[in-house]
Amino acid sequence: MAETQTKGTSKFNFEQCLKCSICTVYCPVSTVEPTYPGPKQSGPDNERYRMKNPEFFDEALKLCLNCKRCEVACPEHVKVGDLIQKARIQYSTHKPSLRDRMLASTDLVGTMAHTLAPLTNFALSLGLTKQVLHSVMKIDKHRQFPSYSLQTFEQWYRKHASEQERFKRHVTYFHGCYANYNFPQLSRDLVKILNACGIGVRLLSKEKCCGVAMIANAMYKQAKSQAQTNIKSMREAVERGEPVLTTSSTCTFTMRDEYPHLLEVDNADVRDHLTLATRWLYQQIEAGRLRLAFRKDYHHRMAYHSACHMERMGWVVYSTEMLRMIPGVELIMLDSQCCGIAGTYGFKKENYERSQTIGAPLFKQIHELAPDFVACDCETCKWQIEMSTGFEVKNPISILADALDVEATRRLNGE
Repeated sequence: MAETQTKGTSKFNFEQCLKCSICTVYCPVSTVEPTYPGPKQSGPDNERYRMKNPEFFDEALKLCLNCKRCEVACPEHVKVGDLIQKARIQYSTHKPSLRDRMLASTDLVGTMAHTLAPLTNFALSLGLTKQVLHSVMKIDKHRQFPSYSLQTFEQWYRKHASEQERFKRHVTYFHGCYANYNFPQLSRDLVKILNACGIGVRLLSKEKCCGVAMIANAMYKQAKSQAQTNIKSMREAVERGEPVLTTSSTCTFTMRDEYPHLLEVDNADVRDHLTLATRWLYQQIEAGRLRLAFRKDYHHRMAYHSACHMERMGWVVYSTEMLRMIPGVELIMLDSQCCGIAGTYGFKKENYERSQTIGAPLFKQIHELAPDFVACDCETCKWQIEMSTGFEVKNPISILADALDVEATRRLNGE
């Protein structure tokens, strides 16, 4: 038994842990929750015991946000967060509740909710609805749900797909659930930018939710099935010579890093072709293959929040440098700290207070700075910050699209 488990956990290099506890210092949960063992104990320390006897597994590991800040802090690059999540997959006896399944089934819920979007949005805003969800489903009554769009991005795209084929160059776009069901304007903003640069946008032949919510809610078989579907479709794009672009930092991180680490879905042949749109745009501009022109009347003072998974990938610089290319932008970097929502984590009644306590220092700083709006690459951070501060949060792609001088950009790119 020990040999099998050692083989399965060796890729997380827990033997390299120095026991320095830096990961615990940077853990948002350890700061506010005394019952949480902390990443060092939950990860590398207890892995040695779990390998000998699964009974050493502690269900308190469910308190982990999977923010990966422990991995960013680790001087030996131990995959502390992955150790914790893999232990949950292997040893937890927790079965997902109806609430967990509902929160994790983003495609199913999104399909139903957007069809009756005005009614759905109205119902979810009612105090009575929130109280019922709080009492029956254990979804905290203080949590605000994101609104749904009546028309999804996929529906919009089908009407414009033929227009995209006129371009000589193409990229493939993984839009994700949020930019399909909740805020399709983000997807349309990316299409606007790329079309102005003379690039057409194609979608995956078949796209499923990235699966991050399913991983968090112990629906591992479903998450793996969806991962396999996504990777298969991405291979088709890569074989056409097209990069696969995204607009969500968490979707990107999940598909690049958690598919092989946690779900054991091989993505080696597509991983380097899968990237955040701001990163790809920056690299194209640096290489002299694209040029952007911006409106002279665009002037805004914005604060940038570094989403946890953006920090783990090391890609914050691409989004912030793209924003700094806009002449009329004053960009302020917020302190690096977790907002506390961690996807579905902050929706749950038992986690809500902890979630808000974790995010409190960030909310305070935003109030003190009072920017025109906040920039962030993560949709769930957007929900948390907007609900907790009242300040609007925009994806850098939408900011670039708002500031873009479309006609001048077309001329610069020979369109």
